[in-house]
Order: sequence, then structure tokens, then C-alpha cells
Amino acid sequence: MAKIAFLFAGQGAQYPGMGRDFYETNEAAQRVFEIADQLRPGTSAQCFAGSKEEMAITKNTQPLVFTVDLAIAEALRSRGVKADAVAGFSLGELAALTFAGAFTKEQGFALVQKRAALMQKAAEEHPGKMAAVLKLPFEKVEEICAQVGEMYPVNYNCPGQVSVAGAADRMDELVSRVKEAKGRAVVLAVGGGFHSPYMQEAAQAFLPEIQAVGMQEPRVPVYANRTAKPYAGDMAALLADQIQSPVLWQKTLETMMESGIDTMIEVGPGKTLYGFVQRLAPDFTVFHCDTVQSLNEIVETLA
Repeated sequence: MAKIAFLFAGQGAQYPGMGRDFYETNEAAQRVFEIADQLRPGTSAQCFAGSKEEMAITKNTQPLVFTVDLAIAEALRSRGVKADAVAGFSLGELAALTFAGAFTKEQGFALVQKRAALMQKAAEEHPGKMAAVLKLPFEKVEEICAQVGEMYPVNYNCPGQVSVAGAADRMDELVSRVKEAKGRAVVLAVGGGFHSPYMQEAAQAFLPEIQAVGMQEPRVPVYANRTAKPYAGDMAALLADQIQSPVLWQKTLETMMESGIDTMIEVGPGKTLYGFVQRLAPDFTVFHCDTVQSLNEIVETLA
């Protein structure tokens, strides 16, 4: 019997039309979209027909991706695919926690709107940029960031890939130094220096929002970006601090595999997390589920 983990996609995975086929064919997914529309009118329409530019604005991106992540996870559950553990990449962590019962769907959706607004405000007040650095060891990227100054390794994704965030006016120097080190830096089309000290004010403001809602003990282990371990202790502080802290994604995947997880399914738009698993462990069983066709194939395979 497979021991399965769901991996919830993060900001940047969005694309126009995402989730529409789930809404049209799966009642569990449709209910998630209906809740989203009740709390934020027009969410479904934005997922299905919004422009790429509209969807890239943080205050839109986060509620949209959260909704599609959760809808697809609920569609999988409705088809009998059980998650033994979950994790989410950045924004996806809030969807993972909601799916695992730490929040109701309504609470999770209200919180993702607060998170998006706070992070957009911080990005506007403290402009920053992000880049994916490829083909270099993590230690070398950390060294380059220290040399450049005001640049921070923030997403430790998989072997040979780490994202950095920091001052917009330091990005050209970082790209140049990465090239000198025989690596490659790709500037990302995101709206701020996420998971860096540039998000400190957003993290501090998000904590009382979580505390006001209250978190329940998750029904299955939820692996935290901040620690690469299951949520425990002061869970609200852990979730808030995630906004300004590095995402230890490779370590999270490794810890889940060590715990006995032998199958992973990326839920939500795109297949970025699927790719990270393949880079880390080419022979590991991993699926991505962002269409009804892929859902049907997963159900058939696991059966």
C-alpha cells in the first residue's frame, strides 16, 4: 500500500484557466470554488478567465492558487486517494494546513487574503527582486549573496537550484557573480523579495491574524517550510515566521522520504514541485495533478 504525500503548489504556478475542469466535473472541487466566491466574489472567474498579468498581482495570486490547490486536493480525496502527510511550497503551506484540518476552508481562505494583502504591502514599501540560481551548490550561492550584500538565499528547492531575494539594485551584480562562478541566474517575475527580511513587517502583522482565528491540530502531519519537520509547538508563530524565512524544500522532501513516504502528488497548477522531486530522486514515484485527466490517471495507477 502506497504511503502518499500531497505537495501543494505555491505562488508563481498560476495560469489562466486553472481549475476549470475540476469545477465542471467534481462536486468536492466545486464546493471549494463556491466558498471562495462567497468570501471573495469573482475568484472562480479570475481562475478561469483572468489574464496572466491580473493573476500575477500578489493580492490576486495567493487566493487564486490557494483555491485551486485546495479544490484539487479535495477532488483527489473524493476519488479515494488518501494523504498520509502533506506539505506546501510557501503559499501552498496554508492550503496544506487547511486541507489537513488546522483551519476550516472559510478560515483558510480568509487568512490567505490577509497574507496576500500584507505581503503586497511589504513588497510595495520595501521593493525587492528574486532570481532562481541554477547549477551551483547551495554553499556557493550563500557565499555570493554575502559578497553582494542585501541578497538572501530563500528557497532551497532541489540540488542545483536555489532562489534568492533581496535589493532590486543589487540583482545585476548577483547575476554577474553567478555567471562568473559558472552558474546561471534567472530573474523571476514576482512582486517582491519574498521569504527574506524584506517581509518582516508582513510576518509580524500576520501572527495576530492567525491567533485570532486559532489553529487546530492537523489530522495528518504537515511538514513546515521553516523547519522541514511536522508542525508542532507554537504553530501560529511557525506559520507567520514562514513569510520572512527560507523555504527548506529539499530538506522537507528528504525528511518525508525518510519517514516512509514512497509516493508524492503535486496538487495545484503546474508541475514545479513534481520537477523538484524528480531532480532530487529520479526514481521516486511522483505525480502532478492539475487536470481532471491527470487525476483519472493517478486514481487508475494507484488502484
